[in-house]
Amino acid sequence: MNEILLIVGMAVVTFAVRYLPLHLLGSFDLPISVTRALRYVAVAVLTAIAVPYMFYRDGALSISHTNSYLVVGLAAVVIGFRSKAPSVTIIVGMALFVAYRFLLTALPV
Repeated sequence: MNEILLIVGMAVVTFAVRYLPLHLLGSFDLPISVTRALRYVAVAVLTAIAVPYMFYRDGALSISHTNSYLVVGLAAVVIGFRSKAPSVTIIVGMALFVAYRFLLTALPV
């Protein structure tokens, strides 16, 4: 029973944190500079999550061809700039990741 209450509580808090600012700001017209800046929030957050994971493996900086997260992450950046389609970037990036990991384990490095 405690688990159900915990899940319901997390759902309520998550909903409230997202809904209340939208509800309160929905009646105001935000300045153009704020609206323009808000478009980059998702990109900034995802970058802040992904970049450390790409460069640091096992608590140390890892810039090597054996770091598949870094190699495929850089390839995904190029694919994203070229395709401008998040779904294409995700699908091709995941396929490259699986293929690259397979090659790293199959071939002697």
